[in-house]
Amino acid sequence: MRKQTMDRDWIATARTLSEALPYLQRYSGAVVVVKFGGNAMGDDEAMAEFARDVVLMRQVGVNPVVVHGGGPMINEMLTKLGIKSEFVRGKRVTDKATVEVVEMILSGLVNKRIVQAINDQGGRAVGISGKDDDLMVCEADDPELGFVGRPVEMNVQVIRDLYNAGIIPVIAPVATGMNDNETFNVNGDTAAGAIAGALKADRLLLLTDVAGVKNKAGEVLTQLTPEEVRALIADGTIAGGMIPKTETALKAVEEGVRAASIVDGRVPNASLLELFTDHGAGSQIRSTEPRVKPRIR
Repeated sequence: MRKQTMDRDWIATARTLSEALPYLQRYSGAVVVVKFGGNAMGDDEAMAEFARDVVLMRQVGVNPVVVHGGGPMINEMLTKLGIKSEFVRGKRVTDKATVEVVEMILSGLVNKRIVQAINDQGGRAVGISGKDDDLMVCEADDPELGFVGRPVEMNVQVIRDLYNAGIIPVIAPVATGMNDNETFNVNGDTAAGAIAGALKADRLLLLTDVAGVKNKAGEVLTQLTPEEVRALIADGTIAGGMIPKTETALKAVEEGVRAASIVDGRVPNASLLELFTDHGAGSQIRSTEPRVKPRIR
């Protein structure tokens, strides 16, 4: 009985690989920007699984570009250092002392941990930040927030150089300022969207800790047009933290990204499900919809 079960498992695995072939062919050579964040960043097993997924993407011809956050790690270090955080309209005020901690944690601890995880799975990863080669130049998003940046100039050739050399770029969302070489902290989703738009990436995947965009009945909407997203924001169906994520996805699509997805990163192998299966693992926003009724799950 045990052998029969094992045989069925291997047959199912082979069938899955066979069914993935059209998607593997579709994404060969494609640039896919993946925003990695949420609870998975603090879990070694989840980190290793994410790293395997990214290495597999590279192995089958995809050019993955990883952009990461690190809010919980920043909070932990600020607490240890006795630096108190103030918030304006739910956003952290980032003064000189705070932005130094942000850069230390994002460009150092978090970035190198992700790089090491990818290298441990047989990939080749290099960690950089938005300051390297002036990749991301920012201005203050809101004077009340201090050193919180909004990208205004993107120089993504360094990213192309890396993935053209077979290397997976891992990018910390820390940026250079327009004046006096200030350092700015950039929201991870915002940075990923800006990078995807500048690269004209094929896909943007925003990994998060929610199932996706939901309708009023609480069902996940797996396919959406920009017009539908704007309508859901206007009537209050999309609210709270989902608003900036959907706005990032919309902006990326407007800048030439073929499709942007808000992906449930808690689902095992979420990135692979979204790219290489018909099921997906979240909500996809794209400018042109196939003429079928959007799936709801």
